[in-house]
Amino acid sequence: MGSEMTMLVYFVLGIASLASGQFATNQWPNRSVIVHLFEWKWNDIADECERFLAPSGYAGVQVSPPTENTIVKEPKRPWWERYQPISYKLHTRSGTEQEFADMVKRCNKVGVRIYVDLVINHMAAFTANGGTGGSTGRAKDMDFPAVPYGRGDFHDPCIINDYTNAWEVRNCQLVGLPDLNHTSQWTRDRIVDLMNKLVGLGVAGFRVDAAKHMWPQDLKAIYNRVNNLNTSHGFNPGAKPFITQEVIDLGGEGVSKHEYTDFGTVTEFRFSAEIGRAFQGRNKLKWLTNWGPKWGFLQSNQALVFVDNHDNQRGHGPGGNDVLTYKNPKAYKMATAFMLAHPYGNPRVMSSFAFDNSDQGPPQDSKGNIISPSINRDGSCGKGWICEHRWRQIYNMVGFRNAVAGTQLKGWWDNGNQQIAFCRGNKGFVVFNGDSVDLKMKLQTCLPAGTYCDVISGNLVNRSCTGKKIVVGSNGLANVHIPLSEQDGVIALHINASVQAVIFKRP
Repeated sequence: MGSEMTMLVYFVLGIASLASGQFATNQWPNRSVIVHLFEWKWNDIADECERFLAPSGYAGVQVSPPTENTIVKEPKRPWWERYQPISYKLHTRSGTEQEFADMVKRCNKVGVRIYVDLVINHMAAFTANGGTGGSTGRAKDMDFPAVPYGRGDFHDPCIINDYTNAWEVRNCQLVGLPDLNHTSQWTRDRIVDLMNKLVGLGVAGFRVDAAKHMWPQDLKAIYNRVNNLNTSHGFNPGAKPFITQEVIDLGGEGVSKHEYTDFGTVTEFRFSAEIGRAFQGRNKLKWLTNWGPKWGFLQSNQALVFVDNHDNQRGHGPGGNDVLTYKNPKAYKMATAFMLAHPYGNPRVMSSFAFDNSDQGPPQDSKGNIISPSINRDGSCGKGWICEHRWRQIYNMVGFRNAVAGTQLKGWWDNGNQQIAFCRGNKGFVVFNGDSVDLKMKLQTCLPAGTYCDVISGNLVNRSCTGKKIVVGSNGLANVHIPLSEQDGVIALHINASVQAVIFKRP
């Protein structure tokens, strides 16, 4: 009886670990922000982990799909060719398998985890030019010999005409892409092999592309077979890969985001649309007082949240004009600051390249090779790269989030319109002015008495502020001023940006 009871306990613990493990981000303590270095090369990501991401407190990087993709020459090497795999070789314009492995090793060493954008719903619709690793295929015949996949590994061709029909959404072809049949054991085996290879190389988890177009039970069966994370890269024994799944759901369709939350997090696109509306003045900031599930969002631990992503910043997917991007910098920085200051969700910051049309690929030379970003003397990027993650107003809010880890939101204040403020425990305070007038108030910061640097307008350098300096009294109150004319509509203070304690004498 004793041995049977022990086995039962281990079985129950195993099930509990399986249920919760894929929600764990596997990040270093007191770090929680992922950055999507969209279309960056592996060597450049490794350099960025060491020189900037780790020192700035970023927790991880979502990388572009590492699997060999088809070459699209017209339009000239668009970004979306990365989402048309021709094989599961790890060879793309971002680099070779060896360069990928070296990047993962170097980033893990400094505490920056790697999350792979995984394309397993389909294979390439265009195969005439072959793949980035030299593989060939015939999309029309559903023949991809480098995997290998053949006609029997795909669903019968059909077109998605009705997004209220879940069967059609999951069994038919997304924009003409050959749709894999995930009930096939062979198909499942190839995907599990790919995921296990990546786990063996040290990745921390996956962003599963087009999860909405795959049956939940098939994905669950695949995830359950993926190996534990590689302990030689600093992961705890028994740790499972973090899973976040792309499920676009603003309501009214046949597929619900809630169908995918039992075995991983889900990309909360409603968050992106609503935060964009609020910080563009299309909804009052005062209503953000109950930000979270009451807005129709997933539970906090189930949601991957973002202001924009590589799709909706180009007008693909939901949100439309409500989605904020780098092209509206003041509102974008304010929305990102709110996302990083608020405790809701697992946050991801977008890092873009400049684009003028929705197909445009990353900066590239005449031969289609990706051009590395240059780093300017002020820390910004050049050569066509936007690098929002290097904007002071964003990377300092990453530091804010790390400083207030483990605290709850309290002390909400608003002016009944577009000015709001709140505390994070007694460790952080933020105030936003989205109104058409100046904000000049004495507000409760919840912070210990002292002098603090506003990390939005500057940095703490040698115990001095390069931006605004805010004095917090013994009662936690401070005078804050955000003129309408300022380029940044935010002030943010936290305990790690304290200049010195202020001694208040009793009257």
